[in-house]
Amino acid sequence: MGHYLLRRLLIALPSLLGISLILFVLLALAPGDPFGELASNPNIPPEVREALRVKFGMDDPILIRYFHWLVAMLHGDWGFSFASRIDVDQLILQRIPTTLYVIGTAQLLALIVALPVGVYAAMRPYSMFDQIASTVAFIGFSLPTFFTGLLLILIFSVNLGWLPFVYRADISASGWQWYWEYIKQAIMPIAVLGLFQAASYTRYVRSAVLDVIRLDYVTTARAKGIGERKVIIKHVVRNALIPVVTLVALQMPTVFGGAIVTEQIFRIPGIGSLLISAILANDTPVIMAVTFVFACLVVLFNLLADIIYGWLDPRISYS
Repeated sequence: MGHYLLRRLLIALPSLLGISLILFVLLALAPGDPFGELASNPNIPPEVREALRVKFGMDDPILIRYFHWLVAMLHGDWGFSFASRIDVDQLILQRIPTTLYVIGTAQLLALIVALPVGVYAAMRPYSMFDQIASTVAFIGFSLPTFFTGLLLILIFSVNLGWLPFVYRADISASGWQWYWEYIKQAIMPIAVLGLFQAASYTRYVRSAVLDVIRLDYVTTARAKGIGERKVIIKHVVRNALIPVVTLVALQMPTVFGGAIVTEQIFRIPGIGSLLISAILANDTPVIMAVTFVFACLVVLFNLLADIIYGWLDPRISYS
């Protein structure tokens, strides 16, 4: 296992290096300038603007700027946010807990819903339950998150007044009241993301279980007198989860990107809203750091998927 992880990391490093170079070049060639607003400000002398550009190397060739950025990243310096006036790593660390809380809980909700529903629907194909589950999953997967988010706000915030539609980071309550307010404001964004992902996962779980449940070794296990519950859990679900793990691992970075829309709707102070505000302000150090984090997530979750394969199927060797 150790040699396999080392080999995968050695493969991942050139990939991340190439991704970072492409991202940096694209951002450098994109229109806009983080110091553009300074040029239109009469209170800032031209020599001050020029000194700032020289300090941050904005007029250097692209490859030289990328080399300086890479060396700084290797030393733990993620750059300086021109819009927020603080270090980029501190800015990201302020937003990550909220994003992880919302997205992590939403993914947990998606799996809790998708696994039992998908397995039960596959065990009774074309039954009433299967048809209802497939129809609901199709509708849930087809509806965009911004539509369901606005719909929940209209129902539970505007009409019923049960839930707040704006996510607040500075809750004035304390004790158990603080926890309740913190949970209450996260119910709708978690439901929007979680149920959207659950609709997608349910279809894949059902399809994977249907493929495995018809195989010969499942029939043999039943012929040996093994109970149906044990056959489904040990022989069917465990092997059917392998393609599902691949789907979840590959979609996790996409979920982080897709959460940008949900964070904008509910005003969640997470990574997604940070990226949007950085793009609007041409804050290239923040854009570069956030997109590079997303690229690292792709590599990380692919590695986690490979490790889970070995746990699900002992026949998989890492030698």
